[in-house]
Amino acid sequence: MHPDLEALLVLQDADVAVANCDVRLKALEPEVRALDEQVAAAERIVAQTRAGIQAALDRRDGLEGKIQSYRTMQEQRRQRLEWVRGAKEASTLMAELDLARTVLAKEEAEFMRSGDAVGEAERKAAEAENALQKLRDSQAAERESIAGRRQEIAAEGERAALERRGAAKNVNPSLLARYNRIRQGKAPLAIYPLHGSSCGNCFTAVPTQRKSLIQRGATIEGCEACGVLLYAKE
Repeated sequence: MHPDLEALLVLQDADVAVANCDVRLKALEPEVRALDEQVAAAERIVAQTRAGIQAALDRRDGLEGKIQSYRTMQEQRRQRLEWVRGAKEASTLMAELDLARTVLAKEEAEFMRSGDAVGEAERKAAEAENALQKLRDSQAAERESIAGRRQEIAAEGERAALERRGAAKNVNPSLLARYNRIRQGKAPLAIYPLHGSSCGNCFTAVPTQRKSLIQRGATIEGCEACGVLLYAKE
């Protein structure tokens, strides 16, 4: 066995452990995202119902202003009626008063309905807020479970990273630099055992002389095709 092989394999095992923790942490993201999307949807409904309250209030306030304006105009017509002398002008004012009373009655009825609309909007908002709170409560246990798993995996990742740093110190610096460069490539691992007479990663045939050196443990060779390091299992 090549003197650096064991240290290199220990380092690779540590890297696999670190990568595994990263994968497991990332696998939690869809679960959290699904929960967040449910809450976001419920929050949008709450926002819509609150906007509905404001719209109902604005409409009620607008009607109240119109009614007040109509009442002022009616009072002005009554005062004018007291001073008119001509029958034609008085008749016109009376017609305006009658028409205005009809309009005012309709606006007052609409104002009453607008008050009911405000109450209905407030009821819908309360229901939406209650549904949002229930959703959050129902998610609490699941979120706690995910948080616990995340914390556990993160702790494993920290231990694996610490072991990785320790393992890296035991590898020849030049070989370590080569190993790290390979890990930045596309191959899942940096070092593979021979697969018969071929590379254990890409299965490209290894020249006989180089294979012999690898098998004797005289050297740790790289695959000519994919670049990974090769060794022979005992």
